[in-house]
Order: sequence, then C-alpha cells, then structure tokens
Amino acid sequence: MMMLCKIYAIFVRQLFLFKGNPVRLVAIFLWPLLDIVMWGFINRYLSTFGQATFTFANVILGAIILWDFFSRIMHGLMTGFLEDVWTQNFVNFFASPLRLKEYVAGLVVTGLTTGVAAFLINALFAGLAFGYDIFRVGLAVLPFLVVLLIFGIALGLLMTAIILRFGPAAEWLGWPIPFALSVFAGVFYPVATLPASLQIVAKAIPPSYVFESLRGIVNGDPTAPLLNNFLIGAGLALLYLVAMSLFLFMVYRRNLKNGQLARFSAE
Repeated sequence: MMMLCKIYAIFVRQLFLFKGNPVRLVAIFLWPLLDIVMWGFINRYLSTFGQATFTFANVILGAIILWDFFSRIMHGLMTGFLEDVWTQNFVNFFASPLRLKEYVAGLVVTGLTTGVAAFLINALFAGLAFGYDIFRVGLAVLPFLVVLLIFGIALGLLMTAIILRFGPAAEWLGWPIPFALSVFAGVFYPVATLPASLQIVAKAIPPSYVFESLRGIVNGDPTAPLLNNFLIGAGLALLYLVAMSLFLFMVYRRNLKNGQLARFSAE
C-alpha cells in the first residue's frame, strides 16, 4: 500500500524547484499563451472577411487549451523525472524506503497540478483577451478532460521508461511527441481530413475521440456519438496506462538487476 506522505514529499520537492527557479514556469505558461494570442488575432483578422458563420476561435482556441492540458500532464511527469536525473539525485531516492510506485505517483500529482494550473490560466486568458469561454460546451468537457489526463500520464510513463532504459539523451524523443500526435488526433481538423491509412492510426489514439466529440458539440451536431466516443477513448487511455505502467516497472527491474540503475548517479 502506498504511503501518502511519501507521495506528498515528492510533490513538495517539485514545488520547491519552481520556487527556487521561477524561470521554470515559462515553459508551462508562456508558449500556450503565445499560441492563444497568435490564433486569437488571426481569428479577429479572418472574421473581418464578410459575415462568417464559422468562428475559428471556437475550434482553434479550445483545441490549443485542451491540447496544452494534455501536453503539460505528459511533460510535467517526464520533466519531474528528468530533474532528478539532471541533479544525479534519482538513485538517492531509493536508498530510502521509497518505492517506485510512490515516486511515480508523486510525479503524477506534480504533472496533474501543472496541467490543471496551465489549463485554468489559459482558459482565463482566452476569456479576458478574446471573450472565449471553453466551458460553453457545458459539463461535457469534463469527462473528455479525464481521457486526456489518463493518456497524458500514460505517455509520461512511457517517456520515463525510455529515458530510464536509454539514458538522459533519450529525452529529446519526448518533447515533440504532442506535436507529432496532434497530426493524427484531429486536434485542429476532423479525422476525416486525413488519408484513409492515417485514419487507422487516429482510431488508435484516445485524443482523436475527444476532439471529434467536442467538435461535434461546438458545431451543434445532434448525431455526434458522444457516449460511444468517450467510452472508446477512455478504454484506450486506460489500456495505454496499464501497458506503460507495466513497461516502466519492467525497465526499472531490469536496470536494478543488471546494475544499470547506478549510471543515473553519475550521468
């Protein structure tokens, strides 16, 4: 059984890292805010061309806010692990009674906290600057946020396992993952826009069901299969979460057995 005090200790340590170096907050809040500003003004410019019946703000700004929430969850977990690798502190944790699942749970809480904080600030800024209300779709957005949360944690665990297996240089694989996935997930356009071969990939990615559903809500499509999309998306996200958790623990046990875990105290 996990000890909550140990999980909290990992979480508090990450908070102190932000307190000690506030510049770290730039990576969490600055880039999505710049995206919101850019696309917000692009929307204003395009809306000057006649009487538009379609507003890009409903799709683009909402997609940016939701996709950044997913990215913050994934990168928050991965970065929390990297902080301990960079400071050569990762192995030291396990000289204590701390267990891997408690350490990972602490990183998940950190990623969740930064993700929710970024989501709220982005939503507030989009509302104040461009009058966009992401909650106009109602409470339907909440279960789909959970799908993005679970999938973000799963990919964060995957990248943690890859870094643990191949070393800190593998971190460069993690940063572009959200951008690469956005091509297939239909974040800014319907999945039907993709070629048939890429649509097969999209159907295996939980976010594609999230954004197809939210796009249907925004467009007022009564035929949008919201419940079906949620169940499929949530099922896939949970499947990925279980698989990536097992993969991480397998890599950890392998490194522990062959002594490769010690290299993280000397990288």
